[in-house]
Amino acid sequence: MVEWPSKIDENILNDVLNFKNIIQNKLLESRIEVKSAYNSILITYIDTIEDINNEVSALKALYSSKKSSKKTNFRQWKIPVCYDETFALDLDEISKQNNLSKEAIIELHSTVVYTVYFIGFLPGFLYLGGLDKRLNVPRKSMPRLHIKKGAVGIGGNQTGIYPTESPGGWNIIGNTPVSLFDPSKEPPCFAKAGDKILFVPINLKTYQDISTLVEAGVYQMESEVTDG
Repeated sequence: MVEWPSKIDENILNDVLNFKNIIQNKLLESRIEVKSAYNSILITYIDTIEDINNEVSALKALYSSKKSSKKTNFRQWKIPVCYDETFALDLDEISKQNNLSKEAIIELHSTVVYTVYFIGFLPGFLYLGGLDKRLNVPRKSMPRLHIKKGAVGIGGNQTGIYPTESPGGWNIIGNTPVSLFDPSKEPPCFAKAGDKILFVPINLKTYQDISTLVEAGVYQMESEVTDG
């Protein structure tokens, strides 16, 4: 485990992803699996490590080089979200707690370009950084047993989307009709750490129209290449 300062910070994320890229490109012949999170990288060795000190020294040397041999292209994705009361289970409560109108909450939530820090908890669950501080709200003291697939929620200083139905304690403010995880595709999740996300408000009619396209397998999410 390689760790950075314990905070959500885009500079740290860039350093984490750069080092992850270096490891994956420089250690191609090694049988390893590399996973990143907000402020850490976990390197899992498939084979037995003969000398842990040599491995640590090699990793430190790679980090000191600071030269990634392969540039990573990132994308900004536009995810449609319906904030209709049909889906916004906790919008009223957040409005009262944070002294904001529902319209203000939706505007604040959908005008920020979020950064994908990592994917976890559930396959396709995007951990996003960049939530406006005015929308910070604690996770629910009593989690729900069933959160609808596509539910968009806020938990503390984070926002995210439930890719499948599951239990969950985040405050639900909307729903997206798009699929975040499809095991039949490669890669199964359209986004990756370092990508950007913009939520685009849609009405209930548009939500239903997009749902039909998604079910037919013909919906294409809008995206564009960014500088990261």
